Formats: sequence, structure tokens, C-alpha cells
Amino acid sequence: MKRRTFLKLAGLSVGAFPTARLASRKEPLPQVMTVLGPVPAKRLGQTLVHEHILVDFIGADQIAPGRYDPEEVFQKALPHLQRLKAAGGQALVECTPDFLGRDPQLLRRLAKASGLHILTNTGFYGAAKDKYVPRVAYSETADELALRWVREFEDGIIPDNIRPGFMKIGVDSGPLSDIDAKLVTAAARAHRRTGLAIASHTGDGVAALGQLELLKQEGVEPSAFIWVHAQNEADAAIHRRVAELGAWVEFDGISPQAISPHVDLVMQMRRAGLLGRVLISQDAGWYHVGEPGGGEFRGYDTLFTEFLPALRQAGASQGDVHVLVISNPRQALALRQ
Repeated sequence: MKRRTFLKLAGLSVGAFPTARLASRKEPLPQVMTVLGPVPAKRLGQTLVHEHILVDFIGADQIAPGRYDPEEVFQKALPHLQRLKAAGGQALVECTPDFLGRDPQLLRRLAKASGLHILTNTGFYGAAKDKYVPRVAYSETADELALRWVREFEDGIIPDNIRPGFMKIGVDSGPLSDIDAKLVTAAARAHRRTGLAIASHTGDGVAALGQLELLKQEGVEPSAFIWVHAQNEADAAIHRRVAELGAWVEFDGISPQAISPHVDLVMQMRRAGLLGRVLISQDAGWYHVGEPGGGEFRGYDTLFTEFLPALRQAGASQGDVHVLVISNPRQALALRQ
């Protein structure tokens, strides 16, 4: 990222510091973009890298403003966020993409009320047989889509100019379809302009490797890519292969019913010396638009209250836990200058 753009995003002007001071610092400190603005990556703290607060599954062709009451969502979600903070959580990455219920205004309000760092996203979601892909994604080129996402990062998401902290895309299982390949290509080109990480809901290991190959062709390092829902791939050798390439492997299905399988996944990567490429989360929440009262809301504290104690009991050290919930998330989400 150019220095002028970086300073602008950090709320500074190029003239805010004397030239000599700018010259004395070779690189800006790594930053993460939250819904309240940029924060130093080192201040992100214990982070859940894949959660949801609100989701609307009606589809891209039918989604519209006014399908839910933001105040009702706020009142339902806030206690869960407060419990997360009480359990030790400090940051939450909200992964609901555009055309699936993304609401940056709601997230900003919840961030202020809860005291958590909350991130929102840009990008389009191509999984679920393209139900959530807007028509414009078919008519525009990859460059045009990339420009849309770059503008959201540089100018903010309309109407309140809240900036995204990462890209969220999605692809189905197997070889990439034409539309999925276009979304990955657009994300790669937007990444080169913005430095945003690319978190991709990915059906299986074949699709993960296919995306990494396409990113390589676009000149994007594997470390910019987060393989979302990697636990759904049964072949642990593919987890290791993707991590060895330098990408992030995200095991994000942690729940009270799935503690042991996720402990096994993490410990396998630890034994392979690849813990430094692992992200963990719960894919929890959420207010479900269309259900009475938003339906059942699964809380965000299981990772801290149940999973991490089970992981320690399996032999993980406190240093391992620090890597998983602090070091790895801040590396994965830091803007690349």
C-alpha cells in the first residue's frame, strides 16, 4: 500500500509528521481495519476469526433493506458479545458478506457498546451454488469487481463510509466454476491494491488448491489467503499441504458438540510443525432474518470456556494458545503495505 493511502486510512495527513520523522521509520506499524477505524495489529488481542451477528439467507435477488429491525438485532446480539468479552475475547471478525446480510452500521454500534474490535468485509460470496452472487458479478469483469471492492476499502461502505477489514468470498467444492474463478481473480486484484486478506468459504481441498493456483498466477502470496471451513476436508494431508504453501488453514466449526474433532485437527497441525498457519473459530451466532425473534442465537464463548481448556489438556502449551488466538489472527488480518 502506498504511504499516502496508508496514512489517509489511519486518519493522518502526509503533512502530519515532519519529513525527517517519516524517513526515520522504514515501514508503518502493521494495522488492522475495524468498523471503528484502524488499530495497531498488536492491539487486536484474542480474536475470533470467523463469526456472524446477522445473516439473511433469502438470496441475492430478493434481499432488500427493511427485512429486519436493527434495534431488535442489537438487543439480541449485545449480551452475547458482552459474554465473549467477559470470557477473554477482544476482537471478532464478522464474516457475513454483502448480499447475505452485511450491516456495517449495526456492527459499528455493537463495537462501541461492547468494547470489542469488530471487522466487516467486502467481496461477493460464490458458494451455495451461487445463490448469493448478485447479477452484477456476471456482467462485470474481474477488474470491475475488484474496483468495487477497492472503492469500499478506500472510501468506505455506503452510506457511513465504514471500511472493511478483509475480503470475504466463497466457492463451491471441486474445480472452480467460471463465476467462482472470476470472484477469486477479482479478490486477487483487489488485494494487490488494498492489502486486505482474502477469506474464502471453500467447499473442499480441491477448491482450496485451485484458488491458491489462481492467486499465484495473479501474483498474490499464499499468506494472503484464508481457507475457511478447512475442517470440512477429511484429508489432513491437504491441510498440511496448504499450510506448507504458506496459506492460512482455518478450523472454524468449534461448538460444544465438536470440541474433540477440532482438538484433533489442531494437534495434528502442531505435530507437523504447522501451528503457525492455523486459525480457529466457531462460525457462531446469529440473528437469522425471517425467523421469529431471529431464531436461536449460538453464543461466542465456547472457544474460551471449553475448547482451549480441552486443547491444553491434550498437550498444547500456553504459547501454542497465544499463537492460535493472538499471533496468527493479527498476522492474517494485518493490512499489507
